[in-house]
Amino acid sequence: MRLTPNEQTPEFRIADIWGESQSSEKYKGEKWMFSFYRYASCPLCNLRVNQLTQKYENWRKKDFYIVGVFESSIESIQQYVGKQDAPFPIIPNPDLSLYHTYHLDSSWVKFMRGGIPFMKAFAKGFLPGKMEDDKSIIPADFLINDDGTIHTAFYGNHIGDHLPIEKINRFLNGRL
Repeated sequence: MRLTPNEQTPEFRIADIWGESQSSEKYKGEKWMFSFYRYASCPLCNLRVNQLTQKYENWRKKDFYIVGVFESSIESIQQYVGKQDAPFPIIPNPDLSLYHTYHLDSSWVKFMRGGIPFMKAFAKGFLPGKMEDDKSIIPADFLINDDGTIHTAFYGNHIGDHLPIEKINRFLNGRL
């Protein structure tokens, strides 16, 4: 069953790609987003990381954090996503344990949905690479309140669908 607003964020403790411990407890008292992606060379996932990276410095001024999760190994994340030097932690989760805890979908129907902006990703230089693990994982984003409860649980409708940037901004400005 999917997670819903006002639920306590499921607890986790896991190392990111740099060996730093990440946990739900670490972000208690902070507003943050837990963002789930597909495999490390996914062009649409890398486009999203790029979009978040561009906004992150301003969001940090509002005491907002992001933690990303990829279903790939550390090596793959460093090879593909690592080129962007994301300013936020990225967790490798090839066993999909966090994906299961947060109830992400794996759906070939959603995978096949049209209207996905591959050309925008390609134009930014994010080209397909090694496809790994569960190729039909559908992304999700969770905005977490400073008390550790879920404010927004956004489960994508296709492989490039993430919570709109405008909704993140409204959350930070207390207007969502």
